[in-house]
Amino acid sequence: MWNLTGDNATSKPGLSLLPVLTILFLVSYGLLTMLVVEQGRTIDSQRNLIHLLFVDSVQLSSMKGKAIQKQRAEAQASQSQKKSPPAQTTPSDPQARPQASAKNQSTSKVGRSLPQKPPKDTSDQWDERRTLISI
Repeated sequence: MWNLTGDNATSKPGLSLLPVLTILFLVSYGLLTMLVVEQGRTIDSQRNLIHLLFVDSVQLSSMKGKAIQKQRAEAQASQSQKKSPPAQTTPSDPQARPQASAKNQSTSKVGRSLPQKPPKDTSDQWDERRTLISI
């Protein structure tokens, strides 16, 4: 029934919870602020790490490019040494020269052209779309 004595026993727990809720609210926002600050630090450190890795990658790419250029230069130098044979005396036999040049031409595939295929006869072509199937 109604409490006529004037004691409000039911309203006291509501008033006592307000300071506790305020403290919990402030603590949670403090933790949230700390989380945001730590995430900012983490993002900055990752940005710095990515920048350092990019610089290292650029340096590595340039080193690889220089190594490849050096290899190509050495290969060209060795090929030029192989291509320039020592001075040979010309043979006195005139038939020896054409044989040597014919031998070089037969091994070379650069000058050769592929034989042309003969055109197909139109009467030999078979069109499957026009095949009559009867049962």
